[in-house]
Amino acid sequence: MADDTQGSSADRVGRSPMTALTVVVVSYNSAALLPDFFATLAEALEGVMDARVVLSDNASSDDSIAIAQELWPGITVVRSSVNAGYAAAINAGVAAVDRHGDILVVNDDIRLAPGTIPALVAEFESPDVGVVVPRLVDGSGTLLRSQRREPTLLRALGEALIGGTRAGRHAAIGEVVQGEDHYDAPTDVAWASGCAWLISERCWRFVGPWDESLFLYGEDLDYAQRVRDAGLRLRYTPSTTVVHLVGPSHRDPRLWSMLLWNRYRVYRRRHGALSGTVYRAILILNEAIRSVSGSAIHRAGLSALLMRSRRPPEVRGR
Repeated sequence: MADDTQGSSADRVGRSPMTALTVVVVSYNSAALLPDFFATLAEALEGVMDARVVLSDNASSDDSIAIAQELWPGITVVRSSVNAGYAAAINAGVAAVDRHGDILVVNDDIRLAPGTIPALVAEFESPDVGVVVPRLVDGSGTLLRSQRREPTLLRALGEALIGGTRAGRHAAIGEVVQGEDHYDAPTDVAWASGCAWLISERCWRFVGPWDESLFLYGEDLDYAQRVRDAGLRLRYTPSTTVVHLVGPSHRDPRLWSMLLWNRYRVYRRRHGALSGTVYRAILILNEAIRSVSGSAIHRAGLSALLMRSRRPPEVRGR
């Protein structure tokens, strides 16, 4: 770690008005999604003087790269020979730029509103803000509950017993922040959905790259915890709204299994084996209760928590 880590977090994240910006777009067989993404990017960057765009591609078998090069001339393309996961793609994209500046990390299914990026950057006026996240809506304009509280045993148990939606209305027993009024004003958050994050240049310098052992899911929680360990804040702002065409994790048994297992792994690493074992037992209870209704994703989640052979290949050995 560099010598200038000494001193307060405010000292460490002091900013220059000439800070550059890098947009890292993670793609995987994204040919159908990229045209709409790039159609919104130019207006989202309006007012940003020094910006570069990187497509970090996870071994797509379609025309994702060719489409990106056609739609955004001068784009930097990072081609992975294998699908190494979301965190690995982010790290590769950042590494491809000599002076990356602030870093906007986005999924390929994000749609940016005009002026999005300057609105996010404005939050860095508070010197200890390391990450800024926008208000998210789905394709129909419905608010997505993207704010998260820190995982605890009580919150996991609350969600298991009364469901995430009801538990999330109460800070002590729910992880996903539910009330719409929580999304109307700027606020600090423990963590948030990783589909659209603006990370300050110095935050990246002191926190470092994302954890590539978390192939998909859990990497945003892990990074947020490390940001807070560095004495920096994650800031939610409703000053700009971003559309997220929500992915299939809650409909795909394989992805749901991966999400659950990584959720357990991150918790165990943070809190130790004993607390981690209790947390896993509560996750098992949650999936068992919801499997009674015949839900395929919860049956898959239960199997993954109980049997190593039923976990997705990306996480079995980790």
